[in-house]
Amino acid sequence: MKTGFVPLDDGFELRFAGLTVLRHSAACPAVSVARGEPDITMYRGNYRIADAPRERSAPGSWQRDGEGVVLGDAAGPVARLALDGNRLVVTALRPGDDRLWVRFHADPGETVWGGGEQMSYLAVNGRRFPIWTSEPGVGRDKSTELTRIMDAEGMAGGDYWTTNYPQPTFLTSRWLAVHLDANCYSVLDFSDPACHGVEAWAGEAAFELFADTGPIGLVGQLSSRFGRQPPLPDWAIGGAIVGLKAGLDSFERLEGFLAAGTVVTGLWCEDWAGVRQTSFGRRLFWDWHISDRSRARYPDLAARIAALKARGIRFLAYANPYLCNDGDLFAEGVAGGHFALRQDSDEVYLVDFGEFDCGVVDFTRPETRAWFAERVLGQEMLDQGMAGWMADFGEYLPTDVRLADGSDPMEAHNRWPVLWAEVNAMALASRGQTGEAVFFMRAGFSGVGAHCPMLWAGDQSVDFTRHDGIGTVITGALSAGLVGNAYSHSDCGGYTSLHGNVRTAELLRRWAELAAFAPMMRSHEGNRPDDNLQYDSDPDLLACFARWSRVHAALAPYVRHLSDEAAETGLPLQRPLFLHYPDDPALFAVQDQYLYGADLLVAPVIEAGQTERRVVLPGEGAWRHVWTGADYPAGTHTVAAPFDAPPVFYRPDSRFAALFAGLAGALAG
Repeated sequence: MKTGFVPLDDGFELRFAGLTVLRHSAACPAVSVARGEPDITMYRGNYRIADAPRERSAPGSWQRDGEGVVLGDAAGPVARLALDGNRLVVTALRPGDDRLWVRFHADPGETVWGGGEQMSYLAVNGRRFPIWTSEPGVGRDKSTELTRIMDAEGMAGGDYWTTNYPQPTFLTSRWLAVHLDANCYSVLDFSDPACHGVEAWAGEAAFELFADTGPIGLVGQLSSRFGRQPPLPDWAIGGAIVGLKAGLDSFERLEGFLAAGTVVTGLWCEDWAGVRQTSFGRRLFWDWHISDRSRARYPDLAARIAALKARGIRFLAYANPYLCNDGDLFAEGVAGGHFALRQDSDEVYLVDFGEFDCGVVDFTRPETRAWFAERVLGQEMLDQGMAGWMADFGEYLPTDVRLADGSDPMEAHNRWPVLWAEVNAMALASRGQTGEAVFFMRAGFSGVGAHCPMLWAGDQSVDFTRHDGIGTVITGALSAGLVGNAYSHSDCGGYTSLHGNVRTAELLRRWAELAAFAPMMRSHEGNRPDDNLQYDSDPDLLACFARWSRVHAALAPYVRHLSDEAAETGLPLQRPLFLHYPDDPALFAVQDQYLYGADLLVAPVIEAGQTERRVVLPGEGAWRHVWTGADYPAGTHTVAAPFDAPPVFYRPDSRFAALFAGLAGALAG
């Protein structure tokens, strides 16, 4: 049988497209159930979640029930499994049970990927991944002093699994994918090599099954399921977006970038609405409109935006789904009933974002979604000529708010980034700007790609550390790409600078090399700009950024091809090596290099002091070194990696070979 429940001597198995999905026996039950007792603490977007489940049952007996099966124990029926097309529904049958554990079959040696955007590991075997959108933390490595300090200061250190964008989807090297179609708290558990475990905080869970003959088809199916992004506009891929937050001085500093030969297609000023100083650093004033505060910082902004556009430079800004209670829009939001409320009163629920409090804009209410899309994103931003923005946050929905639609905030929490993306997409559509204006998000969950045109990798530390530094943006792009997100990029130079951790010139140079080989190249001044080097801090760094902006611009025809391919097939632009070479298991866990499309291989330098690095050239035939023109046979090589020559290779038979051969000239100017 290709698909369905098949009896075995000691139980049964479920097959889908000829593959064993799960196997049940009395000795090894496929499902267990219980009643949960959760304990949840949230502080500034960081969560501590624990559970003490009671009356757990792992039923061993089973019997047919129509097209499904019922599992039971000595007390009677416990759970039912039913398959409808590609949808497996698991239902707890005892009143009060609201925890499910499902053991999916694993072949010996099977590799697993998934979990959404994972920053530490591409192959997730041997580890457990809670699926809960949150701040990823600073350091994300319990063995480091920085993480220890941040944990002590407010649960803010993070771990290998904390991420802005989790997703309860996994893929295996049998080219099978399983997606939990639910928003609840869940856990993907790959710590047992004998099974792929999923825990769902629900009394019923639906799992969608996908199978294909290889990873390209499987990724295409998932991108169709979760939604494909429109092709990127030419301006977004044709050069650098310079991030400056210096008020009126940003325009003068931009001229310095241009004079140095930087190919600039955008100026990103996240401080357009004003700033406030906190102990964390220079923060934004969370009141997203043109006010006296913003006019003082950016006088005549609409005219300046128009003048930039006439020169081929777009202006980008910033917004998030919260409004500070000391800003102008807060009163308007209260009057319109646009905020989530406290559970014990009709007062607005305020969230502490670090020395200032904000209301949570309640996107479960259609009128509020329309208000924010029109009043804020439409009138205050798009109508001023802005061509895009960072659509930040989305991870902070507390679990004890009262929402307009009456939904459980535990269920709504993971859904929040998708609602936030939908509001941003509504704003673009209302002005006919879909596919022309670009907003980018760090927070996400299942289905965010249907609305969000571009991811960004969040707030990396300004360093080379293994779990929170420059290298994590590669892993993040590759993992997110497997579940339907074609486009990802990062803060060029990193963001988080705390406790003496500051940028080095080496980091800035290496990040520019990496950013040139992403669909969007965008710099960021970080949370403490005055304490850190910037690309215009000295002529050498500025010249470096200019060089790599030229490389990014030169790649635009190839990126246009990849963007069109993504719209047609769902393939991400940055791809793990195994996507095109699935017959080589040695490639399954490679996460420090990537294919940029099928024809270009990029192996960025992501370790401090590194002047050469190991590079895997997959498949058969030669790969040509971009900077020297030398051909290397497929296999593993140690390649020189000085500044301005990170290991990058292309297929000599590519129809873009002439373009790739010209990159050295673009770099040299």
